[in-house]
Amino acid sequence: MSLSQEISPELREWVAAQLAAGHSVPNLRASMRAAGWHDNVADVVLGEIEARAAGIAAVAEPPRKNMPGPDLSGSPLYIDAGDRRVQVLQTMRHPRVIVFGDLVSDDECEALIAAARLRLARSLTVETQTGGEALNVDRTSDGMFFERGENAVVARLEQRIAALLQWPLEFGEGLQILRYSPGAQYRPHFDYFDPGEPGTPTILRRGGQRVATLVMYLQEPEQGGGTTFPDVGLEVAPKRGTGVFFSYDRPEPATRTLHGGAPVLAGEKWVATKWLREREFI
Repeated sequence: MSLSQEISPELREWVAAQLAAGHSVPNLRASMRAAGWHDNVADVVLGEIEARAAGIAAVAEPPRKNMPGPDLSGSPLYIDAGDRRVQVLQTMRHPRVIVFGDLVSDDECEALIAAARLRLARSLTVETQTGGEALNVDRTSDGMFFERGENAVVARLEQRIAALLQWPLEFGEGLQILRYSPGAQYRPHFDYFDPGEPGTPTILRRGGQRVATLVMYLQEPEQGGGTTFPDVGLEVAPKRGTGVFFSYDRPEPATRTLHGGAPVLAGEKWVATKWLREREFI
């Protein structure tokens, strides 16, 4: 990774001292920028220090060059996703976030909700300590998974996602459907699998690291329920038929892809989530 500025031991020590003194990460990043440090240098150093403080060995991994995502050359307003013309509503470079409009039709939203409703259970999260799954107090939704291509609607949507994001269909996990009732939320987290956890090697055997996430809104709540990115102050409104895509080229906090589902304040929110791996998911 070319940073164009050298990260010295003295810089690392200074950053660690500032964090230990209680300075917040956003304020520290702003101070480094004001002092002439590039954002990517600040992200790397802060990621290393935060990982070390959490007891995780910081493993420097080079960013992946081949990543899923739409072709945004020419700043298009619409993208041909095969069977549907999808809108580009918002983009951000770091973190790499793209908000799509008209991604899922009303009929498709209803069909996915109806098929999923009969199989809902309390949502689990991947347990990186063991490589299995477990309940997580930070995640208070109900959910289920469709197998790839399980029915016609799922298969059509998966083909559309593969075309839109230019990533092989086989590299995607099964489509997950989640229902958030009033008060339900998912506290901020990362979607990649932590390389420092003992269960991660077991998880990676099924398709390697996760490299991107696509969250699609199937039913919008009356109030609340946005998808938040705390590190950059972004909140995406859960409007039906839209989707938010974000990618992470290495499993590190420096990707700034910390995100969460804000509490639903009124009504129900339904979402469909597609996680993309670096190779075929089996």
